[in-house]
Amino acid sequence: MEDCGALSVKGDSGRDILSITADSRKVSAGCMFIAVKGFATDGHIFIGKALEAGASAIVYDNAQDAEPWSEKYPEAAFIRVESSRHALGIIASNFYGRPSEKLTLVGITGTNGKTTTVTLLYRMFTRLGYNCGLLSTIANYVGERMSEAVNTTSDPITINSLMAEMVDAGCAFCFMEVSSIGVEQERIAGLRFKAGIFSNLTHDHLDYHKTFAEYLRCKKLFFDNLPEDAFAITNIDDRNGLVMLQNTRAQKVTYSCRSIADHTCRIMEQGFEGMMLRIDSHETWTRLIGVHNAYNILAVYTAAVVLGTPEEEALTAISALSSAPGRLENINGPKDITAVIDYAHTPDALENVLKTLRSIAPDRELVCLFGCGGDRDRSKRPEMGAIAQKYADRIFVTSDNSRTERTCDIMDEIKTGMDESGKARSIFIEDREQAIRTALMTAREGATVLLAGKGHETYQIIGKEKRHFDEKEIVNEVFSQMRRI
Repeated sequence: MEDCGALSVKGDSGRDILSITADSRKVSAGCMFIAVKGFATDGHIFIGKALEAGASAIVYDNAQDAEPWSEKYPEAAFIRVESSRHALGIIASNFYGRPSEKLTLVGITGTNGKTTTVTLLYRMFTRLGYNCGLLSTIANYVGERMSEAVNTTSDPITINSLMAEMVDAGCAFCFMEVSSIGVEQERIAGLRFKAGIFSNLTHDHLDYHKTFAEYLRCKKLFFDNLPEDAFAITNIDDRNGLVMLQNTRAQKVTYSCRSIADHTCRIMEQGFEGMMLRIDSHETWTRLIGVHNAYNILAVYTAAVVLGTPEEEALTAISALSSAPGRLENINGPKDITAVIDYAHTPDALENVLKTLRSIAPDRELVCLFGCGGDRDRSKRPEMGAIAQKYADRIFVTSDNSRTERTCDIMDEIKTGMDESGKARSIFIEDREQAIRTALMTAREGATVLLAGKGHETYQIIGKEKRHFDEKEIVNEVFSQMRRI
């Protein structure tokens, strides 16, 4: 326990530990319970419950709440640490045999592009013949076996147990999304990364971090903690790209689509079917579209090359890749209408997608349908309204995951970012399915209809109810109806 910052040990510390958990509901005989103060609840108040369930050891940092139990349960070990949250990651890593040290672990952080980049890396290295693991917002993969993901960055026990499965399955690489919240909550403590990638930093998660400076600090902390033998890969076109490298011990690698860098990319041509890119001195075709995807692909290429992949092999693999689910997914309908489903739920992401669609089809009607999540950062709502007004011909403002907020209140806040011209081109419909049906059925011939915000999600959260909601199903049904008319 020395590497966990142990300050003292009381009781019987010689008993075998059969399992570990930070959830008192999962405690069984022989379990180590780590009491962590969380965002909503403090695990220290459940120490008694954990002991009653048979916990052999209690790890804590609040002596006042924990140590009174040591007299009642002398057969258990009571281990006081500097930080239970940090200790949880170290304990999880040790318990599962330090699996991150047996994999080439690559993490990516940034506001946008994380899911697409890790998914592309997973698919690329799989095509190159490696057995790989993936930890992402959409799903977790051990080789080809998929399990559902709950958070962008899971808890340390889940992360290390999945990585241990990857090691047992013979995986050589693991590609992982690293969120700012995951860094701040030390969910990656105890992990050894071979490479870290920074994509960009824009407006998001300020409901949690409160200030942009704090959001930036958490992103940077990931790079500050990379070891000397790792690679710190950063997008220098983002104004915070070089900030990530300021205190890192890792080897510094830069990429850019606009200026001089270690690796560069230019878009030669693009359409709905894909883009021709010039990466360094090579030309390659990709089925992905948009400037933001040029950055994602360049990040993938850069990571592949620094990890030892020959340039030609990396480029060949890139040409065969498709994007992550719910990222600029096109569905062609009647009257030459194209529905585009994308996860864009931040101002920057929405602007990137709308600019891409406008540049590809400048003469088409561009329809934008979007909403904003409830119980989340409210300040981005007017920004997204202003962006939709700037780029779209017609706008449908609707629900996203409204959670416990009223959808009409969220829509009113979006409306404050529009002037009279924007409001005149906007239709406000609370029911998202009805809004989608209306947008598609009223679209002009040849129109592009963007459905933004849900992407890969197949549910909608209204109140505290999680309902099935699959936009692809809805779009295909509406298009089928339109073809019969």
